[in-house]
Amino acid sequence: MSPLTSLKSNIALAHDFLIQMGGAERVVEVMAKAWPDAQIYTSVTTGESLFPVFRTDRVHNSWMQMIPGIEKLHKMLFFLYPLAFKSLKVPKDSLVWISSSSFAKCLPKSKGSTFVCYCHTPPRYFWNPDEYLRNEISNPLLRKFVRKLMPLYRRHDWRQAQKIDYFIANSVNVQKRIKECYGRDSVVICPPVDVNRFTVGNRSEDFHLIVSRLVSYKRIDLAVEAFTKAGRRLVIIGDGPDRPRLEALAGDTVEFLGRAPDDVVTEKMATCQGFIFPGLEDFGITPVEAQACGKPIIAFHGGGALETVVDGKTGVFFSEQTPESVIEAIARFDAVEWNRETIRANAERFSTDRFLKEMTEFLEGIEGAEKEKKPKETAALSQAATTALS
Repeated sequence: MSPLTSLKSNIALAHDFLIQMGGAERVVEVMAKAWPDAQIYTSVTTGESLFPVFRTDRVHNSWMQMIPGIEKLHKMLFFLYPLAFKSLKVPKDSLVWISSSSFAKCLPKSKGSTFVCYCHTPPRYFWNPDEYLRNEISNPLLRKFVRKLMPLYRRHDWRQAQKIDYFIANSVNVQKRIKECYGRDSVVICPPVDVNRFTVGNRSEDFHLIVSRLVSYKRIDLAVEAFTKAGRRLVIIGDGPDRPRLEALAGDTVEFLGRAPDDVVTEKMATCQGFIFPGLEDFGITPVEAQACGKPIIAFHGGGALETVVDGKTGVFFSEQTPESVIEAIARFDAVEWNRETIRANAERFSTDRFLKEMTEFLEGIEGAEKEKKPKETAALSQAATTALS
């Protein structure tokens, strides 16, 4: 029996868009499987790599689904998402679990509903626009235009956040950003990682591994340059708009496999020497998956990696985002005698069972609190009406 079946409320799920099947979508997939009657509300669902649960009639899309070429245009049309979500309607008296790093908070709040936001991060392009504009928009005129829009969208995002009843952060790192951006408290429930999909590998081949979308903010370029300079072998699984630039930087020791099925990813994680995580991420699921194989991590000292990697026990950090700093970390990595079972045990702290247990307890607590609140509100309204009529 699914842990969430103990809830009595009508559950609805929401997510920004179902296009890129990454870590955030894995979280929604776990919730959708745990609560099979819950309807899923989103702006757009498209792409060849959709998880099976997102190919069902449980998914309700906005009118953006009808835009030709939306799979390629979804980033460019960011200004339409608030309107798209406002066109969706969830049933009254629902407990609405919203997975968001951007616009799903714009979903209209129906009568008697309770909004719970599982926040992967406040939108970086509103709250840290310099990083977004530098990495994602190359046209200087378009960049200037978008920069002028950001304060408007930032204020709108803040207003949407205020209608959320409860915030859940996916990491301590994000918890701090929720407080800074929205002035709201939150609890931390780390994302689910399917550690049971992986087993500790007893074989280590002479290569390090990256599994990532190839976009500039992931800073894959640091690893490509470092491994090229060091003459060390690096295998990269993933694809994205930054791939041509990365391939131009890469030497003979760096291999690009493109997108790969889960069994290939699992095999490479089980046989790599170590896993590279060079970007500043809000959490980061792939380093936990690698640790589930007993593989140590080389990660940038910041963001979610500080919560999932134990320095000297399950990996090493580099302090500056430069190829030289990565090369120094590789040398320290080579000097450690790693314990595979210790690394695996660290990964098990982030299991799917743990996530569902913590999420169930939190939602049950909300359900109880809301039931207690409503009679008090009804009594208060009744008293006010009596006073007004007397």
